[in-house]
Amino acid sequence: MKLHTFRCATALAACALFTTIATAAATATEDYPSRPIRLIVPFAPGGGADVLARIVGQKLGENLKQPVLIENRSGAGGNLGTDLVAKAEPDGYTLVLGVVGPISINVSLFDSLPYDPVKDLAPITQAVMVTNLLVINPGLKVDSVAELIELAKSKPGTLSFASGGTGTAGHLAGELFKTMAGVDITHVPYRGSGPAINDLIGGQVQLFFDNMPSALPQARSGRLKALGVTTARRSSAAPDIPTIAESGLPGFEANNWYGFLTAAGTPKPIIDKLNREIVRVLNMPDVKERLVAMGAEVIGNTPEEFALVIREEIPKWRQVVQDSGAKVN
Repeated sequence: MKLHTFRCATALAACALFTTIATAAATATEDYPSRPIRLIVPFAPGGGADVLARIVGQKLGENLKQPVLIENRSGAGGNLGTDLVAKAEPDGYTLVLGVVGPISINVSLFDSLPYDPVKDLAPITQAVMVTNLLVINPGLKVDSVAELIELAKSKPGTLSFASGGTGTAGHLAGELFKTMAGVDITHVPYRGSGPAINDLIGGQVQLFFDNMPSALPQARSGRLKALGVTTARRSSAAPDIPTIAESGLPGFEANNWYGFLTAAGTPKPIIDKLNREIVRVLNMPDVKERLVAMGAEVIGNTPEEFALVIREEIPKWRQVVQDSGAKVN
């Protein structure tokens, strides 16, 4: 009888503990967010990822009635900031502005990553597709992609292309360009688009496959010269700029995207709430107008749809890495 009583008491205690934990979790989910949210940008200030994070972060904070604090944690092609979120508490208070590089490319480019982009991160929404733009220093006396290729072939190893970091879409676009054009140009990685743009304007590097939000204003101002967009079709934000394919390298195409993720294990109700609110922000007329003007196509899909995009992108970029021979130890 005593054993039976002990077992009943143990079962009741376990049930009570489970109920307490479940109630606490439900309450935390209902109260979310009850404190500021950190949004990690894994690149230096001034680039497209930073611009998008600040546009969305401000509106998201207003809607959630809690500040969204932007933190730039650059390094290792976006791996450092992304890893910080992958190892964060799964409570929805630490998000990352995910970029194709650290989410879908670097798993093939680096010998090892400190995180698994599929297992350690929970997708919230793919925010935008972004057109990359091939921009050059105006001192480089070429007016088309065909002329750039001709110059590069006449001076092998003397031209250099910047990127916002090893493994970024800009880096892989440059590697793909090298392979398809058969040219020898040197990759120079930076800790984000902002520093890379500054050195390109200063003439330390000669070309850059950068995202539209940071590159287009510099091209419009005349500080840089735009030769072509990396997409298959011209951008509605800059219809006067040809595609790289039509400007001298047929068949060239390299797309880029940004999205929001958090730590794996975050309760689904929190992820769903973040999804609803971020998608709502992306579709606000003033936000959408700003993003489209910068060359971004608003997506705003579901967590499940974004997860599928990531799984499909990984093997696609693995093939580009293999074909180009690019590798980082």
